Amino acid sequence: MTQKLLRRLYQKGILTEIDVHFAHFISELVKAEDPAVGLGAALVSHITGEGHICLDLATHAQRVLLEGKGGQNAVICPPLSEWKNGLIGSGAVGRPGENCPLILDDANRLYLYRYWAYEQNLAEAVKDRTSQALPADSLDLNLLKDGLERFFPKQDDISIDWQKIAALTAVLKPFCVISGGPGTGKTFTAAKILALLIEQSKGRKLKIFLATPTGKAAARLGESLQIVGQTLDCSAAVRDAIPVEARTIHRLLQPLPGTPRFRFNRDNPLPADVVMVDEASMVDLALMAKLIQAIPVSARLVLMGDKDQLASVEAGAVLGDLCGRGHGRGFSASFHTEIEALTGENLRDLTPHDDQPGMLKDCIVHLNKSYRFAQDSCIAKLSQALNRGDGRQAFEVLAKSSDPTVRLRPAASDGELQHDLKKAVLQGYRDYLTAATPYEAVEKFNQFTLLCTVNKGPFGVAALNHLAEQILYREDLIHPDQPFDDQWYAGRPVMITRNDYHMELFNGDIGLTMAGADSDVDRLYVYFPEAKGIRQIPVYRISGHQTVYALTVHKSQGSEFEDVHLILPDMDVPVLTRELIYTAVTRAKQTMTIWGTKKILQAAIDRKIQRSSGLRDALWGKTSLK
Repeated sequence: MTQKLLRRLYQKGILTEIDVHFAHFISELVKAEDPAVGLGAALVSHITGEGHICLDLATHAQRVLLEGKGGQNAVICPPLSEWKNGLIGSGAVGRPGENCPLILDDANRLYLYRYWAYEQNLAEAVKDRTSQALPADSLDLNLLKDGLERFFPKQDDISIDWQKIAALTAVLKPFCVISGGPGTGKTFTAAKILALLIEQSKGRKLKIFLATPTGKAAARLGESLQIVGQTLDCSAAVRDAIPVEARTIHRLLQPLPGTPRFRFNRDNPLPADVVMVDEASMVDLALMAKLIQAIPVSARLVLMGDKDQLASVEAGAVLGDLCGRGHGRGFSASFHTEIEALTGENLRDLTPHDDQPGMLKDCIVHLNKSYRFAQDSCIAKLSQALNRGDGRQAFEVLAKSSDPTVRLRPAASDGELQHDLKKAVLQGYRDYLTAATPYEAVEKFNQFTLLCTVNKGPFGVAALNHLAEQILYREDLIHPDQPFDDQWYAGRPVMITRNDYHMELFNGDIGLTMAGADSDVDRLYVYFPEAKGIRQIPVYRISGHQTVYALTVHKSQGSEFEDVHLILPDMDVPVLTRELIYTAVTRAKQTMTIWGTKKILQAAIDRKIQRSSGLRDALWGKTSLK
């Protein structure tokens, strides 16, 4: 009976094949005949694959999954109490702390055991760090105050300098989260944090590690720190000690081939004094749990990112859960006083909260002033409207004909899109294809991009890559032997799609294919940007790759481009959310064009990501859920 029910759900696309196999495995493991057990196992498998950490039984109880038609009964989830009793009584489901394949907690959240463990381990590690107090004699507060005054001189405006407060928090706290939108100066602040910490070390060499989720983000972080670091008002020794080499989190932790484990872990922690992670919104629950456990409690951990961006591709929305989503600004009374004393900032408009010092809220700082865009710029206004879910304001900005920096262009059919995109593709990609050196080519390639919200269909990544390749081929800018076949040729941009630990290439890394220099001109290499320059790898050593003139919004995170073109599909799909559009818009530094209809864009703005998780409850308590 259970197998027949699950097969119907699979045939209708409600479950995947792996969901059905997992449910069958669980049912067979405990010899469960109650269909509620198989259904619970299948749904928790499915929802985890969609990015959730757990299945909220209360939300799904008595939900109609499949209407009854053609003489077949409807498929309906059981009532809550009946479902819970069936699961607990099956032997496959345990309570928190028990060793069972599935875990059901007191809030009626059903987990795969490993995700429950990841969530608990991360919550406990964060609580341990936020409850830690630095030794009273570990900081020279006079030197710190002097450094804050040098690095953050008082401006004419009367607004609070949240960058200064973020820097102070990162120095005073073992754990710090800095969240801010594009252009709010997260990397700028990061360089100053590192300089302050190096000054505090008074000549002792600090072991500082910089990490990001992707290679491209690592290259950007290292380059930015190098530029900002040289402008700081500090000694040459301090400037020279600021690290500029960032690594992906995988490279930092060093994967053990053939396993999901890393060389550095709880039992073998990183030899670190400071770990700084950028683009933290992209880090999923499993990776964040492994990362934080691999960092000794004695080390400072600083997470930076934009909590309003898309959550990670894999399960979890860790940065959003850490920031509490609905929580506003505010510090404990003692930390409130300490901030004012050391920064000179006046926090009178902020009411201190009643929590004890050392709570998570004292470790989180939000940056909201954009230094990249003027507050009246159209990109800034559009991103703010999207963040609020304000469709009316977003369309008003897009309709402002006097400012060409943001535009909404209708694309009613794929035929119209192919015709209208030709000029943009040629203007966007011609310069990198005629560049003289790999470094120049990489720099020019990063000026322009096509972003898609879906992979398949006439408006998806595959179709747009094919279209761009056609346009460039017909203009004699690329010369593939067999066009449009994912084969190697000079000028081909590629994205790594599978982790290759031996070559240190990871999913999401992007490089450009070019001929070698001088005597090696007949051989093709892929050139990958890194913090210290460009790395070249022969094409025959690269496996798991795809052409990437166009990429998904998810894959674009951690990147910035001068000119961005976002291609919306011709029909509404669940992946379209305000976070997706916000993330796409905030990739643009100069101009943003959205191709699609108002109807589809409005549907996306109206849809907000809600990922089921117990992490916010574990960190903030149930009142934080909004």
